[in-house]
Amino acid sequence: MSTQQDLQETIEKITQEGKGILAADESNPTIAKRFKAIGLETSEENRRAWRSLILNTPKLSDHISGIILFEETLSHNSEDGTPLPELALKQGILPGIKVDLGTTPLVNAPGDLITQGLDGLKERLIAYKERGAVFAKWREVYSITNHTPSPTGIIANADTLARYAAICQSVGVVPIVEPEVLIDGKHSIDTCFDVIEAVHRAVFQSLWQYRVCLEHIILKPSMVTPGKDSSLKASPEQVADYTVKQFRRSVPAAVPSINFLSGGQSNEEASANLNAMNAIYPDAPWDLSFSYGRALQQPGLQAWEGKIDNVESAQNALYHRARLNGAARLGQYKTEMEND
Repeated sequence: MSTQQDLQETIEKITQEGKGILAADESNPTIAKRFKAIGLETSEENRRAWRSLILNTPKLSDHISGIILFEETLSHNSEDGTPLPELALKQGILPGIKVDLGTTPLVNAPGDLITQGLDGLKERLIAYKERGAVFAKWREVYSITNHTPSPTGIIANADTLARYAAICQSVGVVPIVEPEVLIDGKHSIDTCFDVIEAVHRAVFQSLWQYRVCLEHIILKPSMVTPGKDSSLKASPEQVADYTVKQFRRSVPAAVPSINFLSGGQSNEEASANLNAMNAIYPDAPWDLSFSYGRALQQPGLQAWEGKIDNVESAQNALYHRARLNGAARLGQYKTEMEND
């Protein structure tokens, strides 16, 4: 099979109707915070046990088409000895891999960050693909303040995302392009609209310059919302209107799927906002789906608490959240479903 055929096959499987992506690629410090909240030690065994629990959840593939894994997870096995990437495939879920190496301050751009990990990326991707990963994820981060993101930060981050995406496609791995505009701050929804537009325009200009095939990427962006500390809150309908209006300006129709990050929204907000987009704009030029981490995993983690006796209840909680977001993907989510 050619590289282009690999990419197309992966895109078709990821973008199945009513399904989205589960992000389970938390770095060790991030998952440590989530484990601490349930009183659990952040050992490698506990990380393996949690991610094995996720992938052993019955019928999870009813609503999840892909899962983003952290690097160490590629070498972990389920309790019966099945490698976790292989278990994902057996469940009908494509395994992907987070490939960036975290952020560092961008030189001569105070307050802006840049993501590391391009050196040796092609070789790492080849090795990840041999271990089962068929798509990858790279995240760039933008803060909204009085002086960020700066033009320098926007251009530098766009260039990095495009270089990453081009390298992925060169080895037959679908890139998830994630320009995350953080929800932190008191900014208005209009300010968020303007910043996301500037970020997306730069990203797609760079993707074009590096000859990235837009039909073979997944965009993982932030929704257009007010800052979480803003006194003005937006309804799901407002979030949908602002987000789709903005994306029609800056995201080419060639992109097959937009899989939103939850980005600090509550579980219910993430589902309601996604649902509003699909209910109001069923004919949007792209699939409008999800790639949630905490907003999918949190109920399951809270039910699990690291106890073997709680595995079934944790899986039920995870499946329930996946089902609700699968419904939101179709514009069929209702708040009363939370108590089903």
